[in-house]
Amino acid sequence: MNDKQADQMRSGAGFIAALDQSGGSTPKALKLYGIGEDAYSGEEEMFGLIHEMRARIIKSPAFSGEKVIGAILFERTMDGEIDGIPTAEYLWEKRGVVPFLKVDKGLENERDSVQLMKDMPDLDALLSKAVSKGIFGTKMRSVINGASPSGIRAVVAQQFEIGRRILAHGLVPIIEPEVTISIDDKQAAETILREEIAARLDALEDGVEVMLKLTLPEQENYYADLVAHPRVMRVVALSGGYAREEANRRLAANRGMIASFSRALTEGLSAKQADTEFDSELAGTIASIHEASIAG
Repeated sequence: MNDKQADQMRSGAGFIAALDQSGGSTPKALKLYGIGEDAYSGEEEMFGLIHEMRARIIKSPAFSGEKVIGAILFERTMDGEIDGIPTAEYLWEKRGVVPFLKVDKGLENERDSVQLMKDMPDLDALLSKAVSKGIFGTKMRSVINGASPSGIRAVVAQQFEIGRRILAHGLVPIIEPEVTISIDDKQAAETILREEIAARLDALEDGVEVMLKLTLPEQENYYADLVAHPRVMRVVALSGGYAREEANRRLAANRGMIASFSRALTEGLSAKQADTEFDSELAGTIASIHEASIAG
């Protein structure tokens, strides 16, 4: 583990940018950016365009470790380059931003009100490659669609089981059991989730640290005990479909949580914008998310 990067993740006054849209979510991300599906043919062109968008964000003057302390990358982004420099190296050496990698391969179909992660047969090879490319940590996402105790227990168990494999490679896992924001029993699901995560954290060995990425809770400071847990390096919040203004408002009310927004980060950005307009829009967005992240 890079000690300087670890210190930045534990105590840096900023947020984590989620630039990890994968194959299934890339067309939607490009459409929001003003690039329709008629603008490209096939996956290679599609991923080339999303890499250009991400590179444009990363190279923007406001995107630096002063306010953006980390960034989560898709595997193809990690494998790519910015100005001839491998992306993860560029992030840390040129921008002062700690690089993370999305490692999950998507979600299983819903069962017992949750969606577990699909099998990852090549996980160890991917983790070894991530280490070789200077990646600090990883992110993996499951989804909770209802307050099912057995379903949520299965989600958390899977997250921590894979988290241990990630830790074995010297990487810090971001454990992300997302609670869908639109469900009627969201707060009940959060109660079960908090208890399951706390039990798994308590079972970790001394000196082990993980990160948590959680949906912004219904009750302010509901995850305060997790924020303060000695096995937790940082608790970050996903926007979960909330518009940026609402996500920022909710985040600011939760002490110790920082943002890890995706759609809320790129809201308002367009491929058609001149660089000055693009940079100005992104700078305002980064400032607002940074302010909400340090409000507590």
